Amino acid sequence: MASLFVVGTPIGNLGDITYRAIETLKSVDYVACEDTRHTLQLLNHFEIKKQLISCRAQNEKFVSEKIIELLKEGHDIAYASDAGTPGISDPGAVLVDCVRNAGFDVVPIPGASAFATLISVAGSGGKTLIFEGFLSPKPGKRKHRLEELLNTKDAVIIYESPFRIVKLLKDIADIESTRRVVVGRELTKLHEEITSGTAQELYNNYSSRQSIKGEFAVFISGVKNLKNSDESTDN
Repeated sequence: MASLFVVGTPIGNLGDITYRAIETLKSVDYVACEDTRHTLQLLNHFEIKKQLISCRAQNEKFVSEKIIELLKEGHDIAYASDAGTPGISDPGAVLVDCVRNAGFDVVPIPGASAFATLISVAGSGGKTLIFEGFLSPKPGKRKHRLEELLNTKDAVIIYESPFRIVKLLKDIADIESTRRVVVGRELTKLHEEITSGTAQELYNNYSSRQSIKGEFAVFISGVKNLKNSDESTDN
């Protein structure tokens, strides 16, 4: 029986692709993807030639039916989002549900994600971590949700664009200025930058910059985790 392979791809540095991902992309009959232009560049880099199927958030449900028909014909298919692991603030979840409900196997091909990359260097992760992804662009909703997240006292990971990163950091600082924050900008890419400090310090840092470019992942430390870390150090 044919299968859908959900393939994690690099978030920046192409060297982060796995051997298994390359072999999967070579072996399948079709590659469905979030943006055919972006995935074509990735395939060209590794000299892989495949017929591409556009499967974006806007048409994911509709295209899922086409993909299921191809699976019924016996064709193995890979799915890749623009960068990282599909389904983590990227399309893919709808397709996976449809394919599995149709009776076909869905096979994970693990790879990079900004989520895991930032956690690995953030420290103070603790046992509980909330992944929120992108917050609402509306100021009121964004700040209200931040208040809810910080009130849990657990660590949080948020994604943000360069257009709203300063506003996000200001909101965090307004709620709890001393909470420890780690900001990852352009992770794994040429201009990767990882900065840490209190929410107020990072707001001061980024608000003073003339221009801000790149994609962001933001780690907000949990208060519980910081207490546990202090207790472990004292012992």
